[in-house]
Amino acid sequence: MFSKSTLWAGAFSGGINQIRGSRAYTGGKINVNEYVAHTTTNVSETLGLMAGLEYGAILGSTLIPGIGTIIGTILGGVLGDRLGNVVGIQVGNAFIRQGSLGNSNQDLLN
Repeated sequence: MFSKSTLWAGAFSGGINQIRGSRAYTGGKINVNEYVAHTTTNVSETLGLMAGLEYGAILGSTLIPGIGTIIGTILGGVLGDRLGNVVGIQVGNAFIRQGSLGNSNQDLLN
């Protein structure tokens, strides 16, 4: 599905972002819920970037071979990254809400 260059771009981008989040967590700047939300956002951004690069290039090549591939790759990467970010934030927030609800329900039982 993904070409080698797309996989490397996603791995590099996602790896750098994950290292930043891990350092913030181990440094005490963010708590565990924020770290989970960060990781979820990071994964979805990476997948969105990879899909955007790949499918943007395909669409660009189809419309205008040559320069369209470059333009499609850039626009697809940006759009995929932003869409992945939005989805990741929503999923991360859902994890945080579910985790905090689960903790408050556990406290009521004790």
